[in-house]
Amino acid sequence: MVQTLVKTISLAEFLTQPETKPAQEYFDNQMLAKPMPQGQHSRIQLKLTNAINAVTENSQIALAFPELRCTFGGRSIVPDVAVFIWDQLPVNEDGTIANKFEIAPNWMIEILSPEQSMSLVTKKIIGCLNNGTTMGWLIDPHSKLIFTYTNGSHPQVFELENEIISVPSFAENLQITLGEIFGWLQVKTVKG
Repeated sequence: MVQTLVKTISLAEFLTQPETKPAQEYFDNQMLAKPMPQGQHSRIQLKLTNAINAVTENSQIALAFPELRCTFGGRSIVPDVAVFIWDQLPVNEDGTIANKFEIAPNWMIEILSPEQSMSLVTKKIIGCLNNGTTMGWLIDPHSKLIFTYTNGSHPQVFELENEIISVPSFAENLQITLGEIFGWLQVKTVKG
């Protein structure tokens, strides 16, 4: 499914709309349908969220969320993985995680779906960087490439299996290679 323009409305109008599956996103004064995740996308999203949390959650450095709505800077998006530094997590008075996240993620990760517009996803990442996000990743399973984006520097492209992918400084203990990420797509059978 291609990410398509639905209609032009205000952010306030958008936020009154009921949630849908797949999610709708709002940026540049437009409501857009997000593509429904497929197999490779879902697998990478699950494994990457778990890998980040394995390194950052117990030490209370950061927390990664799959498909979390983030509303900030005149936009409301649903990154494939949104990572928030621990002391910036929106919480309720009782210490539980808030339902509404009205800040940009510290690190956002998008996984390109088949036929999804790379330029539209890149534009979303840049919009996050302009609103306080430290780093954005764009993972392209079809081409087996990962692009990383940070403010003030050129995007990096990772295409070799043994390359360790750049991460934000708060997640520096996460040492993960391109080969490991795309290796999650391999189905291994156990012979009994």
